[in-house]
Amino acid sequence: MSNRLLILSVFIVASCGLAYELVAGALASYLLGDSVLQFSSIIGCYLFAMGVGSHFSKYIKDEDLLARFIDIELLVGLVGGVSATLLFLVFAWVAAPFRSVLYALVFVVGVLVGMEIPLVMRILNARQAAFSELVSRVLTFDYLGALFVSLLFPMVLAPMLGLARTAFLFGIANAGVAMVAVRAFRHELKHAGSQALRASMVLCLLIAGFLLADRVTQWSERGLFGDEIVHAETTPYQRLVVTKWHDDLRLYINGNLQFSSRDEHRYHEALVHPALSALPAPRQVLVLGGGDGLAVREILKYPSVEAVTVVDLDPAMTRLFARAPLLTGLNGGALRDKRVKIVNEDAGQWLETATQHYDAIIIDLPDPNSYGLGKLYSEPMYRLVRKRLAETGLLVVQSTSPYFAPRAYWCVAATLEAAGFKTYPYHAYVPSFGEWGFILADTQGRYQPPTHYAVSLRWLDAAVTRELFRFPADMSRVEVEPNRLNSQNLVHYFEEDWHKVIR
Repeated sequence: MSNRLLILSVFIVASCGLAYELVAGALASYLLGDSVLQFSSIIGCYLFAMGVGSHFSKYIKDEDLLARFIDIELLVGLVGGVSATLLFLVFAWVAAPFRSVLYALVFVVGVLVGMEIPLVMRILNARQAAFSELVSRVLTFDYLGALFVSLLFPMVLAPMLGLARTAFLFGIANAGVAMVAVRAFRHELKHAGSQALRASMVLCLLIAGFLLADRVTQWSERGLFGDEIVHAETTPYQRLVVTKWHDDLRLYINGNLQFSSRDEHRYHEALVHPALSALPAPRQVLVLGGGDGLAVREILKYPSVEAVTVVDLDPAMTRLFARAPLLTGLNGGALRDKRVKIVNEDAGQWLETATQHYDAIIIDLPDPNSYGLGKLYSEPMYRLVRKRLAETGLLVVQSTSPYFAPRAYWCVAATLEAAGFKTYPYHAYVPSFGEWGFILADTQGRYQPPTHYAVSLRWLDAAVTRELFRFPADMSRVEVEPNRLNSQNLVHYFEEDWHKVIR
């Protein structure tokens, strides 16, 4: 019976160990961007630390195996459980050492997790378990635990509990293993009473942390964003935070500002109207991204528009901006308009099966700060877009800042050209972002900027439009390579350009 209990603990231990690794990787990706770099470096650090922990485990004396196993379970549960909440607090209030704290926590948890399995195997071996069967059963349950949490984490835990509560949940599981082990092996432990007390204290602390995690996270985010948080949500794809200060509503995705209600009209008027006002009577419009409905609000100003298809990956995003009164007031209820169809799919995958042609395609995706987003700015992606654009249609792509990220901006233009488009770069000043860039494109090379607008606008007019297409010397074109899937040049350009700005 005791051997079966130890084997079962391997399943829980493996689940917890991988969960802490996934939480750290996801949180680093949310806060720092570049998910490939964050996950790769964290996995490397974690595996190295596990190797260190396995090495250290040999120094534990045979007569102390059970007691030290229980102590390690409590330690890994405590450190792993509080890790996400601690990292949120450090990032919000003491941003400078965030990476140091992140990798220190990953290393400590990795060392402790690396000690667990060797200790369990030594305990079982001391109980005269057959070695071949011992290795087979331990590794089987180890791998099953990893599979279990790798499926559960993205589909259930992260979207339903959030990262902080998920970490506390697995901390509770580790402490629970320690508590059960104390009870099951109390006759073999020299200090069972004191270990039971420690296990109870750690378990209570972790349960309290689980119950209070959302409050602590919101408090830390309040320090990060400064303004009152009116909505915060972790989805399977991103972290959404909406803040409010007086009349200013702001949306942040993974900590990055997406818009401010005080000046978003500049961005969205520049995104939509130079294209749509140049078309004689746009009827079918496709929006890739734009789940906030603000671009759709501008598109629906044109009486000729019969249908708008919005393809946004995250249903939580479109649901929020279709239902929340503060936000529907901002987008004019655009996502609930009967002419609007919402599709919650990956834009690239959706384009592969799409058959309809569109008079205008508006690409309003987040900046290419990761390889997952970079593929949506790639040459193959734009070739798919070209197939769905009507012969006389127009395409617009939000393209980051030509001033702060010039190589990234002109890379978008070069990629569109490599995909067969004629491009017409332009830029607009948006106070929340500074100079921001867009690329307008067609397939025939006939585009002319509008000389008047028949719809009601707050900022854009013919005189302003002429200036949008003029680039001063400090934003002039630079030579860069197109963004192809095998190299993802755009992501590198973006990271390097913006690193110079924030350094």
